Amino acid sequence: MKKVTRYILSGVLGGVLALCMGVTFIAGQSSRKPIRCKGINVVITDSSTNHFVSGADVRTFIEKSYGDVRGRQIDSLNLTRIEQIVDSRSAIFKSQAYVTRDSMLNVLVTQRKPIVRFQKSDGGFYADAEGCIFPLQNSYASHVQIIDGDIPLKANSGHKGYIEDPKEMEWFRKVMDVVNYIEKERTWRDKVVQIHVEKNGELILIPREGRERFLFGQPCRIEEKFSKMEKYYTYIAPSKEEGYYRSVDLKYEGQIVCRSR
Repeated sequence: MKKVTRYILSGVLGGVLALCMGVTFIAGQSSRKPIRCKGINVVITDSSTNHFVSGADVRTFIEKSYGDVRGRQIDSLNLTRIEQIVDSRSAIFKSQAYVTRDSMLNVLVTQRKPIVRFQKSDGGFYADAEGCIFPLQNSYASHVQIIDGDIPLKANSGHKGYIEDPKEMEWFRKVMDVVNYIEKERTWRDKVVQIHVEKNGELILIPREGRERFLFGQPCRIEEKFSKMEKYYTYIAPSKEEGYYRSVDLKYEGQIVCRSR
């Protein structure tokens, strides 16, 4: 009798267990309904310092090249491809795409940091420290050193805007040595507002105030030439009335040649 009772109890328990498993399976199936994307949230991480792209711009980039993500299944989104699309824009340094519990596609964007603005007769462009060239913006201008004149760089460079021609890159690095020297010294950062490139490749530094034009020559012996500029402002300029000298030649070793005409 006891054995029969055990069989009955085992059968009842087995039935209950099977019922519970069935309910769990049905609940699991219903909970695995496709989760669909509600939209795109874009965060520009350095928006306080640069404004080359906006959240609306990034959403447009994605929609044009990838399509509208709203309503798509979350697990079908190719996050790597979305990052590649955003990163293909030359003004963007890096992006990161991910989804969150609220079913939103999130894209974090870091813009490129320009260190110089090149201005040519047919247009202008920015460049960062890595030699990546990207276009000017109609609605925003970054306050960086301006270089104009006979600039031996193409606005449309190699892959994603990087300078690929060895000669162009060599020139760029030499000129950037001058720009970096100006930027690291507050005195020169405040005084020098523009650099002009002559056809022979020589540089002319244009100060923010005064009529002097500093004939810098080729981008070499940088520290020596700025030392001469300092001597000019300390000893030579105060001995004459303001605006007396028109050009200050720094090219020759051991001397400063000042001309009033």
